[in-house]
Amino acid sequence: MQLEKQVLFLKSIGDPTRIKILHLLAVRPLHGQAIAGKLGLTPPTITHHLNKLKESGVVISRRDKNTIYFELNKKMMTQHLNSILTIMDQKGDVPEVEEKEKILINFLDNEGRLKTIPAQRKKKLIILEYLVEKLELGRKYPEKEINTFIRQYHEDYATLRREFINHQFMFRDNGVYEVNPREMWLN
Repeated sequence: MQLEKQVLFLKSIGDPTRIKILHLLAVRPLHGQAIAGKLGLTPPTITHHLNKLKESGVVISRRDKNTIYFELNKKMMTQHLNSILTIMDQKGDVPEVEEKEKILINFLDNEGRLKTIPAQRKKKLIILEYLVEKLELGRKYPEKEINTFIRQYHEDYATLRREFINHQFMFRDNGVYEVNPREMWLN
């Protein structure tokens, strides 16, 4: 997940009214009038707070005839919270430099191409980190450009591209890829 999206999420839930709205929506979807009634606030105030929550993706809306219902996007909420927990749970158990070098030597050929994609998670993360460090932080890469970049190192660009996303080395939005800050990478 992109750092900007993480910040937007934290800002969006950093308000007592929005936390109350999330509690209500965790039980069941509600329309704006119902939320306003339960919280004793005006509908425009609720609309403002719901828009902030929708911007961060933790609340989604759906129309049923003339009524718009809001519901908690549990998948997005889980992704954001897991990302935060991952940052907090890092214990410094990253392999030592020597161990990383051994893994790189074992999995890379003389031209720096990947011989095979490691099956073991720890080794795979070291290889993914090695590759993603060659990309520019803050630059947006179209999918075709990422595929070309990965092909320099291994033919199975689809698998490696998916691994970049799964392990939060990169963020994907509408076929555009961006390297996440190092703090967000799953180690």
